[in-house]
Order: sequence, then structure tokens, then C-alpha cells
Amino acid sequence: MIDSVGPRPGELDELAVERQKLRHAGRLLDLTQGAASRLDGDDAVVDQLGRVTADVRAALALDPSLEDLARSLESAFSELSEAGRELRRYADRDAIDPSRLPEIEERMYRLEGLARQHGPTLDDVLAARGRIAEELEGLRNVASRIVDLEAERDARLSVAAERARSLSKKRKKASEKLGTAISRELVELGMGGARVTIDVQPLAGAASELTVDGARLGREGIDRVEILIAPNKGIDPRPLRKIASGGELSRALLALKRVLADGGPAGLYVFDEVDSGVGGAVAEKIGRAIADVAKHRQVLCITHLAPIAACADTHFVVSKRDEAGLTTSGVTRVDGKARVSEIARMISGAKVTAAALRAASEMIDAAHID
Repeated sequence: MIDSVGPRPGELDELAVERQKLRHAGRLLDLTQGAASRLDGDDAVVDQLGRVTADVRAALALDPSLEDLARSLESAFSELSEAGRELRRYADRDAIDPSRLPEIEERMYRLEGLARQHGPTLDDVLAARGRIAEELEGLRNVASRIVDLEAERDARLSVAAERARSLSKKRKKASEKLGTAISRELVELGMGGARVTIDVQPLAGAASELTVDGARLGREGIDRVEILIAPNKGIDPRPLRKIASGGELSRALLALKRVLADGGPAGLYVFDEVDSGVGGAVAEKIGRAIADVAKHRQVLCITHLAPIAACADTHFVVSKRDEAGLTTSGVTRVDGKARVSEIARMISGAKVTAAALRAASEMIDAAHID
């Protein structure tokens, strides 16, 4: 389509000027012919100026000071004479041909159609022509290109399949060790009857998707990995996310993070409700376990148990108060005696006793003995 019209850069502007001229051809001829006649017709401006110039040239013989004026008149006479001849040539030539107007308007209509489709300017049309030409050139070799791309795809799929198989083997080998290690940690965290297994199964995939040995090949390989837990003896393991309570889930994740304390991409771990349903010695073990994870990653733990709070490197207290009918919350960092008092309050309740203060101080000291 573009090639059949054959646009040129700036052609629309040129045609617009020519169309304007052709639409007013009669008026143009009247004006230019009249101007030419007034300049170089009988007794016209040029003739009169010629006589003026001759008079001043004669006066120059009597007064040399008229040299500059005579030269100016001669220059004006020469320029007006040339202007008259140029106007005559313009009025007499065949360039102003009103019969060309339909041809010009048809040409502009076709160019403006291209501009609407590819524009808004003819430069945009020519740029589009270049892009289309490149695409057509690429399509001429499409068959061989498809063969090359299919070969490249098969080669890359072969490499990906080999790596996916290797990764799957490593996952299955590591899953047994990880499940056993997490179960061992849960014993220390007060879930002695819990048993954790890491289930590694092939990813289900449709026929239209990339597959390796019948499993769907995804960004992370061909496996679906899920943590299963049996919270008590005699219960078959089921997905942790479905059957674990909030506290059990927190402790299971704590056990996992402790096993993997020196690895993994996360820089911050948040533990909430990790103290649910526990107390005494188990709470102390949970606190030490969290502190162990904190040696490798930043940890934020929300707890109501003094043995866990005592293990923290930094202690914040969240409080609420009512002011003018509005409830606001505040977060305050406690150190030194203020922290001992807060741990004592967590031990004994609203009434902090001397015994509770001593117990709190001993608990903080004991928690930070390596």
C-alpha cells in the first residue's frame, strides 16, 4: 500500500502550497499581470523611474555631490526592471494550470489516508514502511528460522530437564534429613509427639506445557514440595498449613528456621503466637531457640511469656491508653531497670514483688550466658 503510493518526505506540504495556488489561479494571474503592466508597461513605473534616473545623472555632471543618489536610482531602476520581467514571466508561463487541481487533490487524499493509518506525519509513514520492509525480509526466512528456533528450544529443554532431574534427586535426598531435623527440634519446643515429613511430588502439568518425565517443568523445577506434620502419635502426616494451630505453626516454622539458621534468603523473621499453649521450661527452650536464629537473621518476636522476652537483645513494650475518648497505642523500648520491671510484671502480673524482680533479673542474666 505504501509503496503503491510512493510518498516523499515533505510532499504533503508541497502539494498543499500548490493546491492553494491552483485554487486561486485566476486571481493570481490578474494580480501578477496587473503588477507587471504597472512596472514595465507604456509610461509605467520603470519608464518614469528611467527618466528620473537620466535627469539626476545629467545633474550629476553639474554637481558631483549627487553621485550617491544617482547610483541609488540606477540600482532601483535595475531591480524594478528585473522584477517587472520576472512578474511577466510568472504570468505568462504555463505553471498555473487549474486543470491540475483534481490530480493534486487526489494525490493529497491518498497521502492523507496513509498518514491517518501510519502517521500522523509522512515521516511516520516512511518510518513504518521501513519497519514493514524489515518484517517482510524476516518472513522470507521464516521457515529456516522456525527450524533454528525449534532446535535451540530442544537443546535448552534438554539442559533444563537434566538440571531439573538433578535438583529433584537432591530435594528427595535432603527431605528425609530435613524432616528428621525439624522433628528433633520440635521435641525441644514442647511438641515431642510431632512428626514432620517433607513431601516431594511431581508437579501436575497439562499436555500443552513443558514436561519432564511427565512432570510439569516450572521456574523452580519439576517438584511440588510441602511440609507435612502429624502433631501427635498415631496420626498420619497432613499439610502443615491445613491442620496446625497458630502456636504449632509458629513452633514448626521456628524449628525449620533453626535448622536452616545460617541459610535462606530472608533477612527478617517474624514470630507471633510462638508461645501459645506452652510455659515453664518449654518457654525457655523456645526463647533460646529464637535467640539462636537471631544470631544469623534479624528476628521480631511477639510474646507474653517472660522466659522468651528475657532472651531478646532488645525489648519493646506495646501499650494502649485512652485519651479524650480516643484509644492510642505506643511502643517503648525498655532497658536496664525498666526492662527488669517489665519482665517481673510478665512473671507476677500487675503487682510486681521483690521476688519477681529478683527472678526477672536472674532470668535475663541466665538467658544471655552463652
